[in-house]
Amino acid sequence: MTRYRCIPIDAAVADRFRRSGRDDFDNALRRITATGTGGFPCRLCLLCAEPGESMLLGSCDLRRPRGIYWTPSPIFLHARTCQGFEATDVVAPIIRVNALVSVRAYDADDLCLYDLGHVCAGAEVDAPLLHALDDPRTAFVNVHTARPGCLLSRVERVAATASAAP
Repeated sequence: MTRYRCIPIDAAVADRFRRSGRDDFDNALRRITATGTGGFPCRLCLLCAEPGESMLLGSCDLRRPRGIYWTPSPIFLHARTCQGFEATDVVAPIIRVNALVSVRAYDADDLCLYDLGHVCAGAEVDAPLLHALDDPRTAFVNVHTARPGCLLSRVERVAATASAAP
């Protein structure tokens, strides 16, 4: 099985957003109170906000893909400090709870691999995600909300570690 990891935004970006109140394009962040589960996915801890939690909304300059397929993405971020997601071989909760996600694979040149793209319910993302990661052309996968198109998480393979010889 291909090992993978869902990659949150950089903690330094989250800290800068919270500290400055500005996003990557110098827009003022909007403070929004979460009204229900599932609709306010934090891109650092990769968990959905609980009702009543304060969230920040701003635009993030995605690290990849660059070039032709580059696009910024609106993101939510907990207004409070939270920890970056670090689990391996676990689909991020914000992907799982999403009604409809788009799996988008990219090669090492940041070109979209259209034949590996797939739209499905977040609860059913395992097979298309692993299919994309198993393809040797894939450098990384971005999983977006399928309707608005916001990035939920980048997904990368975890490098195999060599076992130590006795």
